[in-house]
Amino acid sequence: MAGNKKTTICDVPGIRIGHFHQLQAKTGCTVIIPDQEAICGVDVRGSAPGTREIELLKPVRLVQKINAILLTGGSAFGLDAAGGVQQYLEERNLGFDTGVARVPIVPTAVIFDLAVGDPYTRPDKSFGYQACQNASYSTNEGQIGAACGATVGKLLGIANASPGGLGTASIILPDGLVVGALSVVNALGEIIDDQGRILAGIRRQGSHSFIPSLDILSSYSKPAQFTDSNTTLTVVATNASLTRESATKIAEMAQDGLALAIRPSHTLFDGDIVFTLSTGEFQTDISRVGALACRVVAESIRRSVQ
Repeated sequence: MAGNKKTTICDVPGIRIGHFHQLQAKTGCTVIIPDQEAICGVDVRGSAPGTREIELLKPVRLVQKINAILLTGGSAFGLDAAGGVQQYLEERNLGFDTGVARVPIVPTAVIFDLAVGDPYTRPDKSFGYQACQNASYSTNEGQIGAACGATVGKLLGIANASPGGLGTASIILPDGLVVGALSVVNALGEIIDDQGRILAGIRRQGSHSFIPSLDILSSYSKPAQFTDSNTTLTVVATNASLTRESATKIAEMAQDGLALAIRPSHTLFDGDIVFTLSTGEFQTDISRVGALACRVVAESIRRSVQ
């Protein structure tokens, strides 16, 4: 993450990204596929998450590694897209070996985008399968894949909101450590730069300027009708060697990146989730990886709207 060089989560060795969306319906999905099954941890910080296969990521669970992560639109309906990812992986004989069949492990999380496009078109099994077929070792940014219908700055409703998006960034250090992040940003709050200036948020009518969320919140005596469901979904990937416990800790530390770039973050109406993937055997300090993850997550969120 230096100068103007474009960095992405695909700078982490062995990470492929695939997208599929329907532009008119404003919904889609994004799949993250490691070349080899990977250690994965998760931290759920928002109060309105929509998920599948998240419980098995806890440190005390039997299954230790995953085959892919799916981020999708369509609210809870969009969880169906995970079936397409499982089909794609099963066809390649990938998954947890149960003795009678291999079961692909695909943790999935959703954003709520039904209020933006066609609420009756949702990612399904075909979306997930096509996203896998589109997977490559590079990715674009913006309103693609799971972020096709993403919006930010919704305290005054969708009419005053700004487009959200998908952003990605990485840090590549001279000693060989790589930490990358990909974020699907559909936040209630606004996106801010490292100086606190608003990059995208609540638009003033007839102006290119923004209304700070805290100004609006300060004037409310009780919750208003601004709660179209929201969520920021982030995947951190690294070539650092991690255990399930250390991957979970890094996911916790990486949540601070949301607080650096989204104001407010982790609200009652957001379902903020961070996953951490370990794809390599680089030996390093876990706190170091977590601190870098925080930084790169904030950068990926800012890039989602730029």
